[in-house]
Amino acid sequence: MSETMRFDDRVVVITGAGAGLGRSHALEFARRGAKVVVNDLGGGGHGEGKGSEAADRVVAEIQAAGGEAVANYDSVENGEAIIRTAIDNYDRVEVVVNNAGILRDASFAKMTDSDWDLIYRVHALGAYRVTRAAWPIMLEQGYGRIVNTASAAGIYGNFGQANYAFVKRGLIGFSNTLAIEGARKGIKVNVIAPVAGSRLTETILPKDVLEALKPEFVTPLVVRLCAESSTESGSLFEVGAGWVAKLRWERSQGACFDPKAELTAEAIDAAWDRIGDFTGAQHPTTIQDTFGPVFGNLGITP
Repeated sequence: MSETMRFDDRVVVITGAGAGLGRSHALEFARRGAKVVVNDLGGGGHGEGKGSEAADRVVAEIQAAGGEAVANYDSVENGEAIIRTAIDNYDRVEVVVNNAGILRDASFAKMTDSDWDLIYRVHALGAYRVTRAAWPIMLEQGYGRIVNTASAAGIYGNFGQANYAFVKRGLIGFSNTLAIEGARKGIKVNVIAPVAGSRLTETILPKDVLEALKPEFVTPLVVRLCAESSTESGSLFEVGAGWVAKLRWERSQGACFDPKAELTAEAIDAAWDRIGDFTGAQHPTTIQDTFGPVFGNLGITP
């Protein structure tokens, strides 16, 4: 797929597109011919406030460069209204990039219900509602590209981000399931875990590091995953500062115990080194890969 990737007449919806990663995505898709719905609530990085200036500014940038775009100022919790903006203006939607996000960091001991609920509503509920509104359209047209934005915190965990890690890991399972359900209808769904300078990281990273972590180093991967010729789906990528990597699960061969005999904690303890030995590791990709060794231990061919 080395030819130039164009999105002429494609309609691309990007949430949180008023700054940072979202702005970079919007500008690049527009440069490649897409009609872009620039969604941004216009609030702060911790979920406070709202306004139209951020989205309007990006739309103006796109139009000044000869592109086509329209602004939307709804919260991602009102995903139906965001997708309606695409339908009302362009009659369809082919690409959704769920990028909107905020932070409410606190150690778990100090985290409030508000900290937890707001992160859930923006990242998980918001991604669900935007995608849910676009999904029947993509099913009917037999085509769609969705990129969800996770985080290294969701993959590995991170101190002070139990709320954020929870929803970001959830987006991975959400995306994997949609990739399975959308496969027969030409819908590809993937996840990125970006490292980039943005209003979400400006308070936790040094200025010189932020300047090196340009959002423009993340956007090309998003474009690649959304290309019409892309067959990638159900995948997770880490990306930042010119580095792109695909992740996969790794599982030890484990230890098997007689299913007809009593299994005790002591027996598991005695086999602990084997259970954690990744020599000859397997790389499961589907839920069937879980049933395989379980059924095999029962002497059943799945």
